[in-house]
Amino acid sequence: MPIEALARQVDRLLTTLGPAANTQMPGLFLLRETAPTAFDAMVYEPIVCLILQGAKETTVGDRRFTIASGQCVVVSHDVPVVARITHASEDAPYVALVIRLDVDVLRGLYDELGEQDGPMPAACCMQVAPVDEATVDVLSRYVGLLEDRDSARVLLPLVRKELHFRLVRSASGATLRSLLRRDSHANHVARAIRALRARFRQRLTVDELAREAGMSASSFHRHFKAVTRTTPLQYQKDLRLTEARRQLRAGRGTVSTVAYDVGYESPSQFSREYARKFGAPPRVDLAA
Repeated sequence: MPIEALARQVDRLLTTLGPAANTQMPGLFLLRETAPTAFDAMVYEPIVCLILQGAKETTVGDRRFTIASGQCVVVSHDVPVVARITHASEDAPYVALVIRLDVDVLRGLYDELGEQDGPMPAACCMQVAPVDEATVDVLSRYVGLLEDRDSARVLLPLVRKELHFRLVRSASGATLRSLLRRDSHANHVARAIRALRARFRQRLTVDELAREAGMSASSFHRHFKAVTRTTPLQYQKDLRLTEARRQLRAGRGTVSTVAYDVGYESPSQFSREYARKFGAPPRVDLAA
């Protein structure tokens, strides 16, 4: 299927289903924006995202990606990002689809495929490459299940498994292939990330995280940065600041109470680091 046909399919579903398009099938999101957006901070979970029209810019640690129509993004680990849509208009909206990946399905593929041949070089947790026809076809069938609930109940597990298989074999699936190896650095880093996500409010050291990952401190620090493009402690700081922004925008407390809630001991330090990351002090988001 040509990618243009998939774009029309997604646009039609957004028109006919409206907001329900993103509630009927857990883990599937159809996106459309008619204007560029400002930078926003968020945490990407393992996902595949196909840009069908328009373009966006995403920064992971020290690496910036410009992603255009026809490119497939695969994110293998939970990672804080800063992103914005750069090309979108009423006549040519930004259109994309996002599907959350399932680690259990990947593990099932390992049981069937076994170890992958050849070296597994360290790869960034976010990979971008042109999409191939086989992946477009399975994505179209995945999205098409929105219109047939009976088929979805029977076929969704099969289509989801095929999607993961296609991604593992794709040009943007390098880190997913590494995750199939249980002793890989990508798997060790994933264990540390789970600990960081669960305990980001606590004071953690690199040594503690390295033990969680089952690695030496020096090896852990090196491979963590190769995967996430940032250091473990900066990763934790980004988690704290992203959560703080979410709370401030939701009116969940004062600047000081939010600072303490996300793990800061000094509201003044929190305000400095918040302004450095987002370009404005936290009171601006609180007022908004």
